[in-house]
Amino acid sequence: MSVYTTVSEADLHAFLRDYQIGEYKAHHGIAGGITNTNYFLDTTQGRFVLTIFETLKAEELPFFMHLKDHLNQRGVACPAPLKRIDGSFVGFLQQKPASVISYLKGKDIQNPNAQQCFAVGAMLAKMHLASQDFSMTVRNQRDWDWFQNAAQKVMNQLSDADSALLKNELIQLSGCLKNLPQGIIHADLFRDNVLMHEDEVAGFIDFYYACQGVLLYDLAIALNDWARCEQNDACVLNQVLYQSMLQGYESIRPLTSQEKQSLPLAHRMAALRFWLSRLLDFYFPTEGELTFTKDPQVFGNLLRYFQTFSM
Repeated sequence: MSVYTTVSEADLHAFLRDYQIGEYKAHHGIAGGITNTNYFLDTTQGRFVLTIFETLKAEELPFFMHLKDHLNQRGVACPAPLKRIDGSFVGFLQQKPASVISYLKGKDIQNPNAQQCFAVGAMLAKMHLASQDFSMTVRNQRDWDWFQNAAQKVMNQLSDADSALLKNELIQLSGCLKNLPQGIIHADLFRDNVLMHEDEVAGFIDFYYACQGVLLYDLAIALNDWARCEQNDACVLNQVLYQSMLQGYESIRPLTSQEKQSLPLAHRMAALRFWLSRLLDFYFPTEGELTFTKDPQVFGNLLRYFQTFSM
């Protein structure tokens, strides 16, 4: 949620003519992520969130818009996309596709407690079940081909130790999660993509990596972030937070025996995915007006942790 595309008050006055959400009052950029441009948008009818898509094309967006609409109608906490007067979810700003979604009260938290982790785990399981009858699908943008291509691109930038770690993980993790239950996954459920109101989930946000994928992998992505803590330049998982999120998830959707056996591999796959994406962002950044590059070594350290610690 960085700001790459600047829009003016005049741009937004014109854009809002295609909506029935009131007249423009104010807007300001939201910082924190790295993929799309996001603004808080205030009108005479309240606050909304405006997203300008920097990489996704207009024809790729119906899946994400309809998914959020589908989940919202089934009680999953997430923002609802707002339709334009013509019935579509997507318009254009600065020749880029853009959408408006409902504003959710709540905030992201950096130091979750056990009850919050339980709530996030339960809502993730609810999302997995609610999306089972969603008819649309899209392939994973971060599939195994992407892993291999990203690794090839960053390999020469790494230390010998990191290069050896990356090569080892690519060999050991290839095909490791096949034949596990699949469905629509969020694929990026980090702490900054969940809004909390006290100990309850106000909403999951930033669904733009959502895709057809392995449900266990989605859970591992969330666990890797929500239970992770740094200790003396190393990463470990807080077992209280870890078990709370896992129990929350299984209170709604119990894991199969095969999923439980595969969980350590899912953790490594999830850590590798975000190590690679952060390495790409670090060494090959996209320019933006207001951007943040996240530390890639966090997930390199997490991979080393998984090598020495059995879940």
